[in-house]
Formats: sequence, C-alpha cells, structure tokens
Amino acid sequence: MSADAQVETIGGRRVLFAMAAAPEYGPALRSRIRPLMTGIGPIEAGIAVAYALSACAARDLLPDLVVSLGSAGSASLEQGAVYQASSVSWRDIDASALGFQKGTTPLLDLPAEVPLLTPIAGLPAARLSTGANVVSGDAYRAIDADMVDMETFAVLRACARFSIPLVGLRGISDGAAELRHYDDWTALLPVIDEGLAAALDRLAEVLQA
Repeated sequence: MSADAQVETIGGRRVLFAMAAAPEYGPALRSRIRPLMTGIGPIEAGIAVAYALSACAARDLLPDLVVSLGSAGSASLEQGAVYQASSVSWRDIDASALGFQKGTTPLLDLPAEVPLLTPIAGLPAARLSTGANVVSGDAYRAIDADMVDMETFAVLRACARFSIPLVGLRGISDGAAELRHYDDWTALLPVIDEGLAAALDRLAEVLQA
C-alpha cells in the first residue's frame, strides 16, 4: 500500500489518521478508518508520519488534517472516557542547564505547550503530555498535564513541516492505579475503541458543515 493510500475522505476533507499500535485499533474503528500505524513512541511516530506526509506531498495529495488517536494515561481524568487534546507538550526535553525553559527545544521558536484544535463541540478537552516513558503511580505528580501519551507531540512536529493542522483524540486506558502488567493497559481498550469511533462520527459532521 502506498503511503498516500492511508489518506481518507471524511466529511469532504482529506484526513490522515495516525495510531500507534494494533491493540488500540478495535472493531468500531476498523469499521470506519484505515489509520497509518506508526509504532509506539515519539521516534517511531515522528518517522512514520513524516515519511507518509512526504510521500503524499510528492504526489500533491497532502491531507487537509491529521488526527492522532489512541489511548492515554491519566491519574485525574475519567477512566475509559475520550478527550480532545487542547494542547500538547514534550516532557522528555530539558535543556534548562543551558538557560532554556524546560520542555522547549533550544533554538526552536516553539513554546513548551502547543495549542491544538478542539473542533468537536461537547467533547471534553484536556492537556496532553508526550514522552518516551510509560507513566504510572507517583510519576504523574511531576507532569504538568492532564493526560500522557507517547506519540502526539512527534506527530505535531511532522505536521508542522507541511503546515497541516492536527487534532488529538485520546481515550484514558489507565492511570487510576499503578500499572503492574500488560493487561492494566489493554482492559479498557474495547471501551475506548467505541468512544473514539463515536468521536470520529462527530468529527465527520464538523468537517461536513
């Protein structure tokens, strides 16, 4: 499959959907979209989305919108609920020893927290933090955001190269209790699959308007 074949027409707009991993891609989403599966983590996501968009650009078939969707962790938000990301930050980067604000990339004109589109009326929004680690337990206390994932900031940076807007949709899979094994992440994924599919139906209505 060519990279630009992942771009779909939703509500009359060309949209690239990006997801990290197959366990998040349940039957409800399978009935609606064919996402670009990037792999887990910011490096895999950044490479995959940048490559796909470059291939689309070479064919003059860039999408109008990219949607990053999947699961997220949160110690404060409702477990199993779906949220729009109102902003995204990169928690891994820290060049404060050189005088730069923690969370900002040196010599890049970009704030530590970047606002995102929240186009779906009535769907709650929350601040998102991207990083390369799985967050659990007390580690949430050190993060200045409502929820955490491992891909969205990297997807944002790839989108910025092509001036394409990004929407982030995340379902809360874990965070209320400390993670101890793989099933702690996957238990709510069927619920999140249904919630994300419903959010995409509402997004299609927004894009059609």
